[in-house]
Amino acid sequence: MSRTKVLLLGKIDHAHVAWSTISDIAEIVQPTATNRQDFIAECQSGALDGVSVAYRTFDSANVTGRIDSELLDAFPKSLKFLCHNGAGYDQIDIPACTAHSVRVSNTPTAVDDATADVTIWLLLGALRNLPVGIKALREGKWRGSPLPQLGHDPQGKILGILGMGGIGRNVATKARAFGMRIRYHNRHRLSPELEDGAEYVDLETLYRESDVLSLNLPLNPSTRHSVAAPEFALMKPGIVIVNTARGAVMDEAALVDALASGTVSSVGLDVYENEPEIHPGLLANDNVLLVPHMGTWTQETQQKMEEWAIDNVRLAVTQGKLKSIVPEQKDLA
Repeated sequence: MSRTKVLLLGKIDHAHVAWSTISDIAEIVQPTATNRQDFIAECQSGALDGVSVAYRTFDSANVTGRIDSELLDAFPKSLKFLCHNGAGYDQIDIPACTAHSVRVSNTPTAVDDATADVTIWLLLGALRNLPVGIKALREGKWRGSPLPQLGHDPQGKILGILGMGGIGRNVATKARAFGMRIRYHNRHRLSPELEDGAEYVDLETLYRESDVLSLNLPLNPSTRHSVAAPEFALMKPGIVIVNTARGAVMDEAALVDALASGTVSSVGLDVYENEPEIHPGLLANDNVLLVPHMGTWTQETQQKMEEWAIDNVRLAVTQGKLKSIVPEQKDLA
């Protein structure tokens, strides 16, 4: 009998032992195309026929582009599972996958610690007004002249978390160690056990009363530009904002305006609306602490992500199911 075919989109960098277990139970197929047009042509040629499971990385989009209806139409009809290596999956059109009977998984919890760690680092750096001092130091001006404005301690400050999933809850746990008061808004209120003392508030209250706002919600059509000019207008003057989710959950142009007006005093960013491009107004503002999307950039987390995605591949091959199907397809689990 022929073995199940698994399509490898991207490469395995760390979890080679785990991946070897897939080659033991399935035939691994790799495309030769180096761009979207050629990849679609390769699919249509029949070279990938019989593939039922695909493993993909974030960087594989450089070849395939977004996983959308056009690409799904070109994929072999045998494709039933798409195992994405990453917590965020905005590169994948989930409704289109559902329409094509392709189930999608991601890697939740594998990224929680690393992303929350960077969130706290950005939070403290922005709250303490460190970007100004760092810039002056690199220019050979010590703290600069005039001196930077004094920063603020985290103790007693209200941390508003928008999106209280695994990462948001991890941020809350770490922020409590700094004496912060936790409030959150989510699509649904959490159970008391998951809240762990955090206060659930409506969205307007979150914006009006937070001293620091952490964005930890996924990017999808309903969350794009969740934070824009109308939301900035509600916020407490001098708020600090941290975004380690996806850049497009916040309107960058509106953020630049809010920084210029003083509505937002400082911001810590790991993600950007049009990566790798960054709004010039953010680059030019000394009150912006910037990191080039490195929230999961650790050896341990990268390996955990790969192993988690490989677990999904293994279950798809051996049992026809996924370990972590995306929430939008939970009814298909």
